[in-house]
Amino acid sequence: MITSTDPQESNQAASQAYQALLSQRRSLVLATTNLDGSPLASYSPFIANEQRQFYIFTSQLAAHTRNLERTGQAGVMLIEDESEATQIFARRRVTFQCRVELVLRDSEQWEEVLAQYEARFGKMVGLLRSLPDFQLFKLQPLSGSLVLGFGQAYELSGERFESLRRIQSG
Repeated sequence: MITSTDPQESNQAASQAYQALLSQRRSLVLATTNLDGSPLASYSPFIANEQRQFYIFTSQLAAHTRNLERTGQAGVMLIEDESEATQIFARRRVTFQCRVELVLRDSEQWEEVLAQYEARFGKMVGLLRSLPDFQLFKLQPLSGSLVLGFGQAYELSGERFESLRRIQSG
């Protein structure tokens, strides 16, 4: 919990907590919309680049993959593990609303991203890469928010979503 009364110190602590949350998570919670308009929650391992773009590698057999292809949008959440949370009702989390783009299989970007994926997640990626139903998606955040505890909510902005503006209640 961030307790400083100095706004600059508080914002710096929030920024450090935000960076830690991004670097410590290996999978994200994914929200998509089914054809009938109903929501679908799922998850995916991910990698992120310096521009705060997320990449996920998913099978066309999964409903969320079809939803991503059809709608071109998704919600993303990275959340503190329950075992690490000091308060279950106020787990640290960051959420983004994203535009989704398919990365073409024969592209340079495909090769670069999957090499990073394999470096992060190991040999299983090599097997998945050989399967024709696996697709690579880039999730480009359009907006974002950060929650670090009760009364500690921030709006994220800027080119790389690094600017934090505290959301005041009332």
